[in-house]
Amino acid sequence: AAMAVEARPLRLLALHGYRQSARRLRQRTGALRKALRGRAELLPIDAPHPVPAAASQDEPDGDDPPRGWWFSGPGTFEAGEAAAAPEGLEESLSAVAAALAEQGPFDGLLGFSQGAALAAMVCALRARGDPRFPVAFAVLVAGFASRAPAHGHFYRDPIALPTLHVVGDTDAVIAAPLSMELARCFVEPMVLAHPGGHFIPVAAAQKKAYLEFLERFRPGQGQ
Repeated sequence: AAMAVEARPLRLLALHGYRQSARRLRQRTGALRKALRGRAELLPIDAPHPVPAAASQDEPDGDDPPRGWWFSGPGTFEAGEAAAAPEGLEESLSAVAAALAEQGPFDGLLGFSQGAALAAMVCALRARGDPRFPVAFAVLVAGFASRAPAHGHFYRDPIALPTLHVVGDTDAVIAAPLSMELARCFVEPMVLAHPGGHFIPVAAAQKKAYLEFLERFRPGQGQ
């Protein structure tokens, strides 16, 4: 029989959390990247907005400032806040569109925390046929739906894009019910609960779930 052609790894654009950066996300996903080796690769990008340094911060971050995708108040962000005038989201959607165009092709998205919330918004736009976002799926870790009324339109219709929602039962930053609320905005969400907190889990059970989810999108396997 002819030898099976080894499918190329999936390429995932990775969106970091608030107060993180591409470099920090890369540092914190070593175990995940190892678990996905050969199946999927992560390419993190920086959010466009530096987060103003807290007055108490002794050491400036130099060339790797903490960043955010949008703000709920001037230079601040609180996931549970129904921000009256959120700022910065359009620039971030443009940054994601630019990365998809310039560094693509990408198969899907992986987002963490605020990056997962942004990825969900991208999924909503993609499901509506927005040509800037050619992605087929998303892995959303510790995601949430933005409470800002200006962002409500993202969640009005059920989002018809395959998603894996990773929810930490003891997440003290984005409580599990917030992530579950986001999952319910999707047509057929897969939910992966884990006992841990605010991080991307890579124990055996989660590794298996990631690989099973990603297997559906492997190129050359006939979707």
